[in-house]
Amino acid sequence: MSSFPKPDARTKAAVASLAAVAALVTLVAWRPKGILSVVLALIFVLLGMVAGVLVAAARQARVGEAPGEDWPALGGYGVDADTLEALDPHAVLNLRTSGGYGVDADTLDVIDPRAVRQQQTAHRLSGR
Repeated sequence: MSSFPKPDARTKAAVASLAAVAALVTLVAWRPKGILSVVLALIFVLLGMVAGVLVAAARQARVGEAPGEDWPALGGYGVDADTLEALDPHAVLNLRTSGGYGVDADTLDVIDPRAVRQQQTAHRLSGR
């Protein structure tokens, strides 16, 4: 048993990012020729990737904590995967759009902008 506590992901990420910066500074300041520059560049990329993974691990560990006041509780919607598969995407789109008019990307490609402006003025909608 060791007397030192095991470092958490944030500490490891800080060490990996400092080592990556050190490799980058060494590469830029020293400017070695040949294979040594390739090795330093690969070490920099590897340490940068390790730091990124460790930051993601630290964020994931934070997710396990109690949710904040501004986030809804997990699983509070009561919709399972079977219900989501059975939903008609066009019906959901119609519910989400204002006025119940569902518009997909293909429809937007063929709409004449002048007709949209005329419809907005007819319905007294502002373009802003």
